[in-house]
Amino acid sequence: MWNLFKNKKKQAIGSPVQGRLIDLSSVKDEAFASKAMGDGFAIEPSSDIFVSPIDGTIAAVFPTGHAFGITNDDMEIIVHIGIDTVELQGNGFHSYVNQGDQVKKGDPVVKADIASIKAKGYDVTTMVIFTDGKQPVVEKLNELVKEGEDVASIA
Repeated sequence: MWNLFKNKKKQAIGSPVQGRLIDLSSVKDEAFASKAMGDGFAIEPSSDIFVSPIDGTIAAVFPTGHAFGITNDDMEIIVHIGIDTVELQGNGFHSYVNQGDQVKKGDPVVKADIASIKAKGYDVTTMVIFTDGKQPVVEKLNELVKEGEDVASIA
């Protein structure tokens, strides 16, 4: 009962990839931009290595390698690499993890051949979506960030 009055620890969320952090509403996909799938943020990647933004358990690895989900006691997120990249059927993606694996923030999860994916005409903007209804406070909008660098938090 008295836990009601305790301050919950703020949980930091890292960037899954090096690049420019952008507002989710500016993503060129209405399902993400409208937050229909959940709130979050996006990154325009400048690197091929995607890391876990939090400590947790890999809850899902899409067979195509373009997306993965992570959960822990505080949140549930999906990292979605690119727009419509599911159409590539896994070409250009290599996953380092399996469902059920434990990861630490900053651990490599996926390698994506960003140059190849762009050359095929796909937008590589990467979304980090909170599928549990959490609303992150994004702290470094329009800044260049490194993979694993804290860029948002939830209370």
